[in-house]
Order: sequence, then C-alpha cells, then structure tokens
Amino acid sequence: MMENTITQAKSRLAFFPISFFAMVMGLSGLTIAWEKAQHVFNIDLGINLFLAGLTAFIFGAFSIAYAAKVLMYRESVTQEMGHPVKLSFFPAISISLLLLAVAFMELNTGLSRVLWTLGAGLHLLLTLFVINTWMHREHFQVQHINPAWFIPAVGNVLVPVAGMPLGFVDVSWFFFSVGILFWVVLLTIIFYRILFHTPIDARLLPTLFILIAPPAVGFLAYMKLTGGELDAFARFLYFSGLFLTILLFSQANRFARLQFALSWWAYSFPTAAITIASFVMYEKL
Repeated sequence: MMENTITQAKSRLAFFPISFFAMVMGLSGLTIAWEKAQHVFNIDLGINLFLAGLTAFIFGAFSIAYAAKVLMYRESVTQEMGHPVKLSFFPAISISLLLLAVAFMELNTGLSRVLWTLGAGLHLLLTLFVINTWMHREHFQVQHINPAWFIPAVGNVLVPVAGMPLGFVDVSWFFFSVGILFWVVLLTIIFYRILFHTPIDARLLPTLFILIAPPAVGFLAYMKLTGGELDAFARFLYFSGLFLTILLFSQANRFARLQFALSWWAYSFPTAAITIASFVMYEKL
C-alpha cells in the first residue's frame, strides 16, 4: 500500500501544472489589496503578516513541487514549455516573487529587496525565453493566442512598484518600457484573434480578465515612477483598465455559466490590481 501511495504521489507530480502559480499571483494581489485598503481607511486589522506569510508559504510549496517535477519529469516540463497556453505561465513564477516583494515592503524591507532582485532577474530571463519561443516556434497559430500571453508583459510593468521604493530607478524604467511596448503589441493581436477567428475555448474564457492587468498594474507602476503625479498618461492607464473591467463585468452572465476550472484563478489577480489602482486613484482625487 505504501508503494501505491508513493506511485500515486509521483503520478500527480508529473501533472503538476505551471499554471498553479497563478494562484500565488491572485493571493498576492489580495494581500496587497488588503494592505492598501487598511492604509486608505486608516485602520489596522492585523492581518498583513498572516496574509503575506500564507502566500509566501504557498509559493514555497509550489516552487518545491515544481522543482521536483523538473528533476523527475523533464519531458513533461519540456512539453509545457512548448505549449501555446502553458508557456505564458512560466513568468508567473517571477511575477509571484515581485508581488511578494510588494507585499513584504512595509513588513521587512530587506526581504523585499531580496525577493525583488530575484524576481526582476528571473523575469527578464523568462521574458526573453518566452518571446524567443513565440518568434521561432512554427506550430504556433493565431488561434492559439489568448489573454494569458499578457502575463510576461504584466510582470515587466510590475517591476517598478517595488523597484522604485527600493531605489532602482533606471532598472524600473527599463522594465516598464518593455512591458508597455508588449502590452500595446499583444493587445492589438489578441483583439484581432478574438474578433476575426474562432471563439476562445470556454475553459479559457476567464483569462479575458487578464486584459485588465496591464493598464491597472501599469498605472500603479507609473505612479511610482513619477513620484505619485496624476498626469494625463496615468489617467489614460487607469481609465483604460476601468473600461475593460466594466466591459468584462457586463458579461457576468456569460462567465457565471462556465464550469469551474483552474483557469478561474485568472479572475483573481486582475480584479485585485484594478481594486488597488482604484484605491490609489481615490487617494489622488
């Protein structure tokens, strides 16, 4: 019986998906949203350390599990790297580190700096890997494109949120520029795919919420880069994210009819991002 249990555990490990790290993104976003809400309303619920610690624990558990998968089932990992949807979730690992850096900023600046440094360096490598794969994989077709392709871009615009308070000014501008560049490019391609090709598979429809993330996170990053100045471009980013949020919530009935799947975690981080952005906008108006 013990051997059967071990065999079953190994079998589960072989199918441990890279997309699980989207859960960490969602939980990190929730943690940061609660931190911001308490700051805006001048209350202290005493939950910041618990939420940040819980999210860090889950990230650590997932990281250990996926590292074991890399060591034991490399062929399965290679298949994910060549998959048109799963490939985009690899940068979710580095994004999780960057989000944890933001979550721990006020709790432990030293830890935040370590997380940010690891996250930014890893995200640059993963961004290069993903874009190179997009450019040179012949079997990728237009119908394979979906909003999950935004994930590498989102990570780049996220870097300044913790990078600026930590003093990495030019590095933050570099990542922000890359993120905005690919947001514009991918937004055009994705809307072309949605409007003129076959509908997105029902299981992937929740990934449409990822459309919210680049402008919402971009707004937060830009506010850090400019020292909190609410200028025309900041307003453009925020209201772009707000419109996309309204657009998607106007389709609530369509999303409510979907069967539950792992892709439902795609709702979490974008809604947290626009919530945090709205808190910041509220403070500035």
